[in-house]
Amino acid sequence: MKILLAVDGSLCSDEAIEEIGRRPWPAGSEVKVLTAFELPLPPTPEAWALPPSYLDEMDRSARKHAQAIVARAVEKLKSRLDDAVVVDGEFLPGPPRIVILDEAESWGADLIVVGSHGYRAWERFLLGSVSQSVVSHAKCSVEVVRCRKRAGGPEETSRLSHGG
Repeated sequence: MKILLAVDGSLCSDEAIEEIGRRPWPAGSEVKVLTAFELPLPPTPEAWALPPSYLDEMDRSARKHAQAIVARAVEKLKSRLDDAVVVDGEFLPGPPRIVILDEAESWGADLIVVGSHGYRAWERFLLGSVSQSVVSHAKCSVEVVRCRKRAGGPEETSRLSHGG
């Protein structure tokens, strides 16, 4: 079984890592940890006024951050999963929803697992929902690991699975 685990370094992403790590996967299963990174837009419309090293430094910083997110998730999974499960990681440039869907299709994923921030309607409208887009457009099954905070209580997680 090929499981694509999309992470972004958030607490909800950590919940998805934990969910994958506590399951008994069939021998020979592969887990690919994936994160996508985008370069931030220049802080000024006059991008030509920025020193040439600015965008290079931003790219290096984004790649380093993405690499650290993937390395942490891979390490955590390798310590929890049986040796019969292969765990690998990759970080790719681009919008997360596109990177996740493209990688799942080209790699031949059987399952995509993503964390959900649990945004309300207005937040989803403003920020978009990567998990909702992946569920809507994936050509394989998708599991969304939801991360919710209860008022005055510890975090509670629940799962929502969707067949693609």
